[in-house]
Amino acid sequence: MNERRDGHETFMRRCLTLAARAAADGETAVGALVVRGDSVLGEGAEGSRRLLDPSAHAEVLALRAACHHEGSLNLSGCELYTTVEPCVLCSLAIRRTGIVRVVYGVPAGQIGGATSPYRLLTDGELTGYSAPPEVVSGVLAQECLEALQRRVR
Repeated sequence: MNERRDGHETFMRRCLTLAARAAADGETAVGALVVRGDSVLGEGAEGSRRLLDPSAHAEVLALRAACHHEGSLNLSGCELYTTVEPCVLCSLAIRRTGIVRVVYGVPAGQIGGATSPYRLLTDGELTGYSAPPEVVSGVLAQECLEALQRRVR
């Protein structure tokens, strides 16, 4: 296994811990991190139900925390890790901040920003947003899928 894949797995394991926290709170088991190099700038555990906020997805919460940490909406040079493929809502937020790489565990199906018919995350013709990030999928996919299946309902 190469060094980068090992690094992806390290950060994804932290996302899985956040996903477990979300599940314990009655949320969908999704966790996300924004990383620059080896430093975590922001993290998020799914919070839509708990916060009564339909935009409180793990990815959005991680982006918000990272933007506050940096004092800027510009997160160019950063990577976003998440247990589940970012949805279209999260994909627009990712594109707005200039994230250069998105690493996820399992696809999100019909609402996924990279694999659904609504590929806002990877659309090279989307104007007014940063270039599409590199997308790495399938990191700890089985563990991410099991986390989703164990979620508290």
